[in-house]
Amino acid sequence: MPLDDNVVEAIYREHGSALRRFVLSATRDPQLAEDVVQETVLRVWQHAPEVNGSFRSYLYRTARNIMIDNYRRSQRRPHEALESRLTEPAEVMGRVDELLNRVLMEEALLRLSKEHRDVLVALHYRRFTVNEAAVQLSIPSGTVKSRAFYALRALRTILDEMGVER
Repeated sequence: MPLDDNVVEAIYREHGSALRRFVLSATRDPQLAEDVVQETVLRVWQHAPEVNGSFRSYLYRTARNIMIDNYRRSQRRPHEALESRLTEPAEVMGRVDELLNRVLMEEALLRLSKEHRDVLVALHYRRFTVNEAAVQLSIPSGTVKSRAFYALRALRTILDEMGVER
């Protein structure tokens, strides 16, 4: 299959900077990050017709998998393991997973209605009680409870559509 420069350029233009920051948070090596970003874009381009759900989440999961593959490959070659630019795999992958979860949750929250998002942010991120959220949002506490219930249902649906495992 010939490489479609326009598609690859579009993926880089739309997602390259954010993807590079994501990879750099794990590797702290700009050259390795660029290699992972390039491989990610190429792999995503090759499999784009198969992408179900969120393109961005697919992109980040692909980058994560490439970083894991690179680390495993370096461990199979002891002489290269000394040169490995990924440090402490559990720590790095923990940071990558945390960042990936944050990105996916932000994307999912943005797909909710403003009313549902506001209630979830107040209750789960700002840790308000129902009554505090009601005062903050200027709505009755019963409405806070109702919106929270339906917002969580909608969020689960969105996360399922994005292919995020819960």
